Parts: sequence; C-alpha cells; structure tokens
Amino acid sequence: MVPAPPVPDTGEPGVLTLSPTGRRVRLAATAVVLALLLGGTLWGNDSEFPFGPFRMYSTRADPDRPVVSTSVVGVTADGDEVRLSGGEVGLRRAEFEGQLARLVEEPELLGLLAGSYADRHPDAEPLVVVRVVQRRHALDDGRRTGAVTESVLVDHPVSATAQEGSP
Repeated sequence: MVPAPPVPDTGEPGVLTLSPTGRRVRLAATAVVLALLLGGTLWGNDSEFPFGPFRMYSTRADPDRPVVSTSVVGVTADGDEVRLSGGEVGLRRAEFEGQLARLVEEPELLGLLAGSYADRHPDAEPLVVVRVVQRRHALDDGRRTGAVTESVLVDHPVSATAQEGSP
C-alpha cells in the first residue's frame, strides 16, 4: 500500500486538516449511511424511518378508493352527538387512530374519555354513550361523490361514575 501524500498545511490560523485515517473514517460512515438509505428505500417501511420511506409522503393513494375518517363522539340522553376528538378530551384525532385497535379490544377505555370530557366541560349535558365512528367518503377520480357510509366500530355505554371525572 502506497502511503497517502501528506496534507498540505494552509498556514491559515484556525484551519485544521484531516489526517488520512480521519478521512477514511468519515468516508466509511458516509458509505454506511448511504447503504442504509438505499436499503430502506427499497425494502423498508414506516417503522424504519428515516432510513425507510415514510409512506404517507412517498406513495400515492388510489383516486377511486374511499377516504376513511375516524372520530370519537359522545351521545347525550337527548341523542345529540358531541365530538370528543380535536382537543375536547386532551387527545388529537391521530392519537385516537393510533389506539384504535386497543379501543376496540378494551371499549371500557372510552369511559375515561367521557370522564375527561366531564372534567373539561362541567356544565355540559352528561354523555350516555361514547362511540368510535368511521365514515367512508366515496371518491371518483379523486373527487367526492357525496356518498358517505358510516359504521360504528365501538359503542360503549357510559356509567354515572365515569361522568364524575377524576378526583
């Protein structure tokens, strides 16, 4: 192996030059990062982000497939619906959607949302039911058709003790 030529000293104060070993280490680190990016791009998924593609931004949705909107609503004794997402109970819609499987398996967790709503809105009419609702908005070539189907994923009755909120 031929030794690398010495790095010339620029003579300027405050300018440091890398040794040949330092350059090789940086080149190897760059190669590893680029290999991870390439592998993640070809075979990765959201859980490998930033080395895998973030599918929300790297793929295109079918323009004829329905758009699904999930929401959590409380129902009063009069049948009025109260939106419980969007900060009404301290959670955002994405947080609800991230816990959707858990809410379906453990519907009693929806009682906690009713308690949180009661804490934040003490003068509001009490809730008797909390529901997780999915609405599907039909599309045709990327435009709304106006057809909407609705399905209730979880329907949980709220007890009076859940309405009392936290101590």
